[in-house]
Amino acid sequence: MNEFVTRVLDAATDPDLAGGEAARIRERLERAGLLAESSAGASAPRPRVEVPSAIWRKQRMGELSAEDAAILVAAFEADYHGAGEGSPGFAPVAVRPVILERTARLLAVHALQAYAAIQLASALTVTEVVPECSGFAVLDRRLRAAAALEGLALLPPG
Repeated sequence: MNEFVTRVLDAATDPDLAGGEAARIRERLERAGLLAESSAGASAPRPRVEVPSAIWRKQRMGELSAEDAAILVAAFEADYHGAGEGSPGFAPVAVRPVILERTARLLAVHALQAYAAIQLASALTVTEVVPECSGFAVLDRRLRAAAALEGLALLPPG
């Protein structure tokens, strides 16, 4: 298993990372009106299906064993939904007009598909509300390049 996969697993299963920090971030997003559960509005559920899809695609390409892929998907789902008494590690961001306006501007600058631009606009908007959330997990080359140009810290690095 490569170093990034190991770090993802550690972060998803570390009880010291559950609760406190994630709850504070969700609270800040809630106050800013960006948390999907906070009110009506389209949410951005894509990570729920895209992350497992990317993991299984890596497995089909021979870059991960089936066992490692299953472990990663289980760890992601535990983090996404909240394992045990811990709060979810993900805070689905609602696609509000401010994000759609930013998306339109990003599409004029970067050669991205619309959904990729929504992801980037969401990440940039969240970073304004929670500056310590400047990491952007992305493998797509175009989206990765655009995120770097916009100043986000890329995960995995390099």
